[in-house]
Amino acid sequence: MTELVDPRELIAAGRVDEAEEACEHRLHHFPDDVVALNIVALGALRRADFVRASQLLERAVDLAPGDPIPWHHLARAREASGDFLGALVADEAAVRADPNQPKLRLHLALALERKGDRAAALVHFTRAIKDAQAMGLWVDAASTPVALRPLVEHAVLTVRAGRSALFDQLFTPLIKRYGRSSLERIRTATRMYTGEQALSYADPGQRPSFFYIPGLPTSAYFDRRLFSWISDYESMCQEILRELEALLPNAGGRERVFHTDELERANLRGQDAEPAWNGNYFYRYGKRREDNCNACPGTAAALDRLPLIRIRDHGPEALYSIFAPGTHLLPHRGVTNARAVSHLPLIVPEDCALSVGGEAHIWRVGRTVVFDDTFEHEAWNRSNEQRVVLIADIWNPFLSEVECAAVRDIITTIGDLRVAAEVR
Repeated sequence: MTELVDPRELIAAGRVDEAEEACEHRLHHFPDDVVALNIVALGALRRADFVRASQLLERAVDLAPGDPIPWHHLARAREASGDFLGALVADEAAVRADPNQPKLRLHLALALERKGDRAAALVHFTRAIKDAQAMGLWVDAASTPVALRPLVEHAVLTVRAGRSALFDQLFTPLIKRYGRSSLERIRTATRMYTGEQALSYADPGQRPSFFYIPGLPTSAYFDRRLFSWISDYESMCQEILRELEALLPNAGGRERVFHTDELERANLRGQDAEPAWNGNYFYRYGKRREDNCNACPGTAAALDRLPLIRIRDHGPEALYSIFAPGTHLLPHRGVTNARAVSHLPLIVPEDCALSVGGEAHIWRVGRTVVFDDTFEHEAWNRSNEQRVVLIADIWNPFLSEVECAAVRDIITTIGDLRVAAEVR
């Protein structure tokens, strides 16, 4: 056996015993070789020599504390010997060393679950699944290593059950106050979200990317008669337009709608020039932008009279939406049919339009249009001038007050779980 052969290549070729023998020999001459320590330790672990395996791996983590692999192997050695607290400590160190490796986080979640810390385990199971699926892993049996399948299946079921329990806690006081029947659509929506019930769309053109509520009337555009506030809102158009015109020459307070060049390239196309979609936000991700609200108090007041979809860290989005000349926003879909999107057109040159569900709508200055953005939709400005509409996210008019309250709590809970998983 030559010293030039990488033992990891031997293992990849199925020559595990040769790799271990080579590493044993190497440790006689180079006792601080971390790769050799790992491979010899794994051999000891296979033979149930937990003491030697742990000793070798403890040396490896001392030599390379920032390497997640020795920590992960040490956790497995301690786990096999029944030292579950020690395994948890090692799993935590492995995830700290590499927070973006789903397998490491999966084992940490299992260790936390074993300890009885189900809330923390749920967070880590959620993050592990999310990260793995973002890499195209753990999507189905074919994309999941055979050895991990039982653990991944357990993680998926745990996350599903954990979310269901959280939602049940949210529903309990609402059901007590308003009755079970008033929340049946939302309860069905949560079962669809967690995978307990198959998704079933009333309209084949409607495909929310996040949260679907069944049983709501479906149409690409909403009948204006559903909105009692619409006439008063439109009566503010001239004041809103004056504030917009005062703001337009100053780029302060304006920001990109898509945060990155990559997103802009994926979603925008240009005609004879680079496309651009920018906005002066009054609300973004549910947070009020005081600079723009103070600069345009009439606009801010008009928006605050609307039934805005107020969900912490999620909604509403409300902005002067500015398309540069020649900009085309490509077809896309919104996240939930709990929301409706209103456009109050303010500056509309020729050859500008919105299309929702394949049905084109020509904006008219001062006339509000409200649509369901879970239908595929696009918009374009084929003119040589700027196009500006005032966009605001509002509640779907077919939802009851109690349904809105339930959706608000559910989406906030989902978001909090996601944030907790991201920061771990």
